[in-house]
Amino acid sequence: MSHDAMTQGTHDGRPASGGGGRKQRGAPRKRRRGLKITLSVLLILLLAGGGTAYWLYSRLDGNIKGVDIDKALGDDRPEKLPTSGQNLLVLGSDSRAGAENKKLGGGGNVSGARSDTAMVVHIPEGRTKAVAVSIPRDTLVTRPECTKADGSAVPSANRVMFNSVYSQVGPACVVKTVEKMSKVRIDHYLEINFAGFKDLVDAIGGVTVDVPQDIHDKSSGLDLTAGPHKLDGTQSLAYVRTRHGIGDGSDLGRIGLQQQFLLALLSEVKSQNLLGSPTDTYKIANSATKSLTTDDGLASLTSLSKFARSMQGVDPASMETIMLPVAYDKADPNRVVAAQPQANTLWKAIREDAAIPESAKKSPATGG
Repeated sequence: MSHDAMTQGTHDGRPASGGGGRKQRGAPRKRRRGLKITLSVLLILLLAGGGTAYWLYSRLDGNIKGVDIDKALGDDRPEKLPTSGQNLLVLGSDSRAGAENKKLGGGGNVSGARSDTAMVVHIPEGRTKAVAVSIPRDTLVTRPECTKADGSAVPSANRVMFNSVYSQVGPACVVKTVEKMSKVRIDHYLEINFAGFKDLVDAIGGVTVDVPQDIHDKSSGLDLTAGPHKLDGTQSLAYVRTRHGIGDGSDLGRIGLQQQFLLALLSEVKSQNLLGSPTDTYKIANSATKSLTTDDGLASLTSLSKFARSMQGVDPASMETIMLPVAYDKADPNRVVAAQPQANTLWKAIREDAAIPESAKKSPATGG
């Protein structure tokens, strides 16, 4: 998931949500030393405790689900360039089946899980800034030949919706699809389950966002006026899901909201004094790990904390958010396709760790 990001330009880098959260706490700048993902702090606390602490560590470590992306994709992948930085594919998966999701405004009559949010997060060499490129779920793509988790082969298909790749074939095929369309080598995969993410937001005490315009969405149950709001877990879930209450009701409208919320969430986590309350830290980490699926290279607290420490110089407030330039499909105006030459220019800049031209950030389809 209008505001600045919704116009498909760059994010201004200073979302009201992140600033508002920090101002309320009066947190000094020194407390915000880089991207302090809760797991890296928690790891230190647990290793220092021993005994019961080790049991807690094992429990949290067991929460994380891993996917062997490298084995599934083999050698048919883009070359990893020496100066290409790090590239993460971040997915928000969403299952709206069941009574609990129905209570969350998710529509309990929808079965199965799907990929509602997809971002390629590029961290340039040196790791002092980052850019997140959102891929609209309604984008028509060519799905390459893939192998399911059970070993069965799925043939290539043209003009399939991007979010159908996850539900029909699985996460490894989503990575392969993104690599084929972008020629960008994906180093890591990170999937966040939206239902579990509700508990994470509640564990950190809510997230403040600056709502760009009034939102009255009967489908998601979201009813907000324009301006700053501190959202609890249920409201946050509705916020990242909403599409009927913003823009033209398409997926493009909510992409800006999702990008804004992600930055606000990261800023909120970063601003908290996690060392001051081990109990709160465990609560946050438990919620976070239960909602996570990663590639096998990150599927442990040790690996996640090591990766988090390597990103200490990256500030969420400096992250640039862009929507993949798309145009309305000529055969089906309810779908979009990658706009050229903008999309190719954008992916080329990411592959080469170069500055992204302004012309590559403009999208013919706006969702307004």
